[in-house]
Amino acid sequence: MKLIAQSLASAVFGLLFFAVLLFIPAGTLSYWQAWVFIAVFMVATLVPSGYLAVKNPAALRRRMRAGPSHETRTVQKVVMSATILTIAAALIVSALDHRFAWSHVPTAIVILGNVLVAVGLGVAQFVVIQNGYAAATITVESEQTLVSTGMYGLVRHPMYVGALIMMIGMPPALDSYWGLLVLLPGVLALAVRILDEEQMLSEQLTGYREYMQKVHYRLVPHVW
Repeated sequence: MKLIAQSLASAVFGLLFFAVLLFIPAGTLSYWQAWVFIAVFMVATLVPSGYLAVKNPAALRRRMRAGPSHETRTVQKVVMSATILTIAAALIVSALDHRFAWSHVPTAIVILGNVLVAVGLGVAQFVVIQNGYAAATITVESEQTLVSTGMYGLVRHPMYVGALIMMIGMPPALDSYWGLLVLLPGVLALAVRILDEEQMLSEQLTGYREYMQKVHYRLVPHVW
């Protein structure tokens, strides 16, 4: 029951987070793109969370320990702070873009943006279902074992693939192209997070060095 209550509290916080950063800069509640985005985001996170609450509560607890204060490495504290600020800035700029019509985003592109948001979140959540140790913070637990099959057989960081897809879809889903530019520092922060995480995993997780030799790409096959 406590875990479910925490999940619901997290959902309420997320709703308020989006509401403040979208509707206030937009200057109106008549912002259908924001409402659709919030609905898609909530469904794409709450449904898998409900599944984990039943099937793997420990994995859900790991996912809920998120944010800079939960990170144990200084680099990751900085990276997570930068990521949160970047996403917040992208939301605000996207809402301002909608308000002042800097971009002209067709409805079809708005829908495509929401599809990317749903797919990205779905990929990230599926990774947690496949690998219960895929936490929101960078850590290695004593009983943790290496996962190298499924999505981990394609790229080394499938969860971040999902996060990247979600980030790309977010501004157009909110009726903005300019918001994509604001997200560029977030993409850089993601790369720094991955490099630091791999350094730690190669030192602390048995078999990870060999895994890196087997699966060569971090995010995009044949690119990086």
